[in-house]
Amino acid sequence: MARQQPLEILALGKIPWDKWRKLYADVQASEPDLHKADLHGKYLHSADLHCADLTEADLHEADLHEADLRNANLHSANLSDANLFRAHLNWADLRDATLCRADLQGANLHGADLRGADLQGANLEGAIITQTKFDAAYTSKGDHNGSKINKADGPETVLSQAKA
Repeated sequence: MARQQPLEILALGKIPWDKWRKLYADVQASEPDLHKADLHGKYLHSADLHCADLTEADLHEADLHEADLRNANLHSANLSDANLFRAHLNWADLRDATLCRADLQGANLHGADLRGADLQGANLEGAIITQTKFDAAYTSKGDHNGSKINKADGPETVLSQAKA
């Protein structure tokens, strides 16, 4: 199993993938190369994808709810219509990613880089965005495609759905 390509192992499902990452914690398994991978519509619920290279990957309509994407490189990835409900995206590189209509409710985006990302129609209700980098146009005051940035009491900043 160790000599297989990461995409081949991920195609086998979450259990073989997680087992491979634990058994072979070398660079290949600790920073799997999934660059330009076609994962469109894949069921990856709670998958361990931390530190994965998913640059330019096609993840549109993928089910990534509760997935571990900490420190993942998702630069220029297509995550439109993806289910990222309660996903762990701490310190993820989401620069220039497409997140149109993505469900990011309750996602942890602490320290994530979303500069240049397309968040049109994304649901960011309850998302944790402490130390998150956004373009200045997105973080300015006002309504942002149905989302509003609100300061929460304490150190966290949370996005809440704007009420019509």
